[in-house]
Amino acid sequence: MRYDKADPLFREKYGPYALIAGASYGLGGAFSEALARRGLGLVLLAREKERLESTARRLKEQYKVEVICHAVDLADYEKTKSLVTGLGVPVGLLVYNAAFAPIGLFEDISEEQLALAAAVNVKTPLLLAKLLAAPMIARGRGGMVLMSSLAGAQGTPKLAAYAATKAFNAILAEGLWKELKPHGIDVAGCRAGAVLTPGYRRAEKTKAAPGSLEAGEVAERTLRALGKGPLVIPGAVNKLAYFVMTRLLPRRGAIALMSKNTGGLS
Repeated sequence: MRYDKADPLFREKYGPYALIAGASYGLGGAFSEALARRGLGLVLLAREKERLESTARRLKEQYKVEVICHAVDLADYEKTKSLVTGLGVPVGLLVYNAAFAPIGLFEDISEEQLALAAAVNVKTPLLLAKLLAAPMIARGRGGMVLMSSLAGAQGTPKLAAYAATKAFNAILAEGLWKELKPHGIDVAGCRAGAVLTPGYRRAEKTKAAPGSLEAGEVAERTLRALGKGPLVIPGAVNKLAYFVMTRLLPRRGAIALMSKNTGGLS
């Protein structure tokens, strides 16, 4: 199912503006387009100014929605907070897609890379969710999507720090789902499998992992699942993989299987 026109019910629940962090291309760009199709105004945050502004122009022209964009390093929460609090528009939906994934053996990852992963993947989504929850509670409606990963369902060699941060986002989403639901706010943690983004294609030297999905499909499936539960796993293969990894295999077996899947990353 694809939304090709504005969806007034979706906009009434989650509008008038959606804030997408990590929005310039790949999965963030797909979320931005899917939300523009539904008629929401957009607030796009990402680090690369030219790419972000190009995405904003295209969506504004194609879908006739208002698009506000700010180039910001999401590792800098104070600057991000300053931008968000100064927007002057009501944000009814947060999609936190930004992530930093240091790839390689833990012994080879620098302290600076680990600090950056913690800032982008943990600190900023946590505090941004806090910042935006208050006005959503006051309005009695809204939504949040926190991107997690199947890598965060167990330890993942060569992605150890990234997997740990993604586990954090999934657990955070589950807790917020229960707490915020009485206020009319839907929260979902998306445990995506491999998404065929430019970044993934650069990192993966071998063939794509089983269950890999295009970014647009992940965005659509996630948004359609919003309000139906705390966890979204896009794709039948990924749902099966999650069941096997978390319910059938012993923990050490799940870690060993993930190690085989991430062996080609560099």
